[in-house]
Amino acid sequence: MATGFLYHELYMWHNTGNFAGPMPYGNPVQPFEHSEHPETKRRFRNLLEVSGLLKQLLPLEARPATEEEILRFHTRAHLEKIRSLNEHFGVDAGFFTPMGRGSFEIALLSAGGVIEAVDAVLAGRVSNAYALVRPPGHHALRELAMGFCIFGNAAIAGLHLLEARKLNRIAFVDWDVHHGNGTQSAFWEDPRALTISMHQDNCFPPNSGHMSERGGGRGEGYNINIPLPPGSGIGAHEAVFDRVVVPALRRFKPEFIIVPSGFDAGAYDPLGRQMMTSEGYRQLTHKLMAVANEICAGRLVLCHEGGYSAATVPFFGLAVMEELSGIRTGVNDPFAEMLGGLGGQALQPHQEAVIDAAAEMVGKIK
Repeated sequence: MATGFLYHELYMWHNTGNFAGPMPYGNPVQPFEHSEHPETKRRFRNLLEVSGLLKQLLPLEARPATEEEILRFHTRAHLEKIRSLNEHFGVDAGFFTPMGRGSFEIALLSAGGVIEAVDAVLAGRVSNAYALVRPPGHHALRELAMGFCIFGNAAIAGLHLLEARKLNRIAFVDWDVHHGNGTQSAFWEDPRALTISMHQDNCFPPNSGHMSERGGGRGEGYNINIPLPPGSGIGAHEAVFDRVVVPALRRFKPEFIIVPSGFDAGAYDPLGRQMMTSEGYRQLTHKLMAVANEICAGRLVLCHEGGYSAATVPFFGLAVMEELSGIRTGVNDPFAEMLGGLGGQALQPHQEAVIDAAAEMVGKIK
């Protein structure tokens, strides 16, 4: 079977306005562009086309999430607030989450796109899938838009698998540079979901993603955070997978794996201080596919989150798509040698100490 790829041009029409990075403009902040602008994702899709890989993927058609699907995670008040802001030409929908005219419908299409991707994999129409959606979702809380995220795309798709498709166990592996706090909150007391987030320590949200956040109630022990020190490179990220992620997945044995896929741990990203490369992301994808094939018949969906370097993100994404599909395009990443040669790419002792501490939590998964 082919790898599925889900994309819609309307995702690029979500207007985040003339911010200066993540900051609203206004004297003394000169207007510029928002960090979460369309070009990083559009250029990712365009490189897939230019490389020849896009035509070898199976296109999946996005559809809007229904109110019932949104309300499995979010409150009615949150849904209605976002709907009420839909005709505005620029407004903050929550905490650092700008939206513009039509963003409500686009956010529904983003959440629905991830649902469509997991359904396609579950039904066996594709072997695995990547949903290149926008706006992102892993920071959104039940009652609050946060960190550029309006609806919790991955969490909503996960609840769809549990409630509508009647799976018993699912897992999330979030490799975005920022803590996946929204997904964590959705399953805080739910032992049916293992939520893993590897992220830069205390990057965003503030004071979030500590190793001590383990879940609550019946969900205690099913949430694992690995807050890596700034400057962590390929060595640290691969060690997290080898010592924490893969053993945790093997122990939990989910029936489906969802990856909130942000590429902002890449070197030179403006909103992160890590040093991942295209080859690093390729290796993480390889490890994920191997364990997914071992424990859940290869059921794996990646849904796009962050990544704010318009120059490098397309090459990170191409490497992931090549690995998912098993097709090499022959396109070389021109940034690979420069980023891979940065000092400190190998695992460092202070990074290893964090990973070793996180690994101790794996044995507590039931």
